[in-house]
Amino acid sequence: MIEPWLYETHVHTPLCRHAEGDLDDYAHAAFQRGFHGLIVTCHAPMPEGFSPTVRMRVDEFDDYLSMVFRAQRHWQGKIDIRLGIEAEYFPGFERWVEHQLQSADFQYVLGSVHPQMVEFKQRFWTGDPVEFQRAYFQILADAAETGLYDCLAHPDGVKNETPDAWDPQAVMDDVCRALDRIAATGMAMELNTSGAEKIVPEMNPFPAMLKEMCKRSIPVVIGADAHRPDRVGHRFGEALDLAESCGYRCVSFFVGRTRHEVPVAAARKAISCRTTASARMDWGMGDHARSGGGLEQPTWTDSTRAE
Repeated sequence: MIEPWLYETHVHTPLCRHAEGDLDDYAHAAFQRGFHGLIVTCHAPMPEGFSPTVRMRVDEFDDYLSMVFRAQRHWQGKIDIRLGIEAEYFPGFERWVEHQLQSADFQYVLGSVHPQMVEFKQRFWTGDPVEFQRAYFQILADAAETGLYDCLAHPDGVKNETPDAWDPQAVMDDVCRALDRIAATGMAMELNTSGAEKIVPEMNPFPAMLKEMCKRSIPVVIGADAHRPDRVGHRFGEALDLAESCGYRCVSFFVGRTRHEVPVAAARKAISCRTTASARMDWGMGDHARSGGGLEQPTWTDSTRAE
């Protein structure tokens, strides 16, 4: 029986200035942990002077492409490495992002809204943290309605920027209105496991929001948001359990900007089975990788995003 495929969908590189480790180390970790593929999603460049300390510069973009394509060649036949990007959404920069996304053959585009950015606070902070949270969820829906992205990253990130004022029930109506708008676009949303390590120690989004996503048939993509190789696939098993407890029977990933579904039970089994097998293999078998040793074909379901 052919195993189902599962990808780690959210990893960074040192080009973003707050990650560490060579891309080969991320690929090694993904291989060891049983993933069929790894999608590299470093923070996309923005115009000069826009949050420059947390993303690659425009003149480093070609370096990013070279890094990913070099890793693809090195790991061919062992793990499927794909070019992705985490592209910022900030009102007024839609044309910039649109042009950027046309500059390379991205396989997956994460859209992100970062309320911790100085630029975001300067425009949207009014002194009221609850109003700030409400504004964030409205802007998240605005991002979906651009149609630029495949999936929205860490979709309740504002809770870690305003933790002392975080009360999900106080903004639940705003969350649901945003989810109604997002569902209408057909866009996916991420279950980001790194949230479990942050100020509000739970995955992004919080469980009640994840349940509301499921009620609206919003596809969910699991990603670890790894900024170190040892975080690749971190807490994926817990994320699968959480998604299932909130009503999801399948999780999604994107290749060629087309959404594919894997049943939760199969994804859980794929990780455990492939991890056991991978642990017995020599991950450094470069000769096999370059000799054309192939990967089995997937048992996924194509679910192209509605336009």
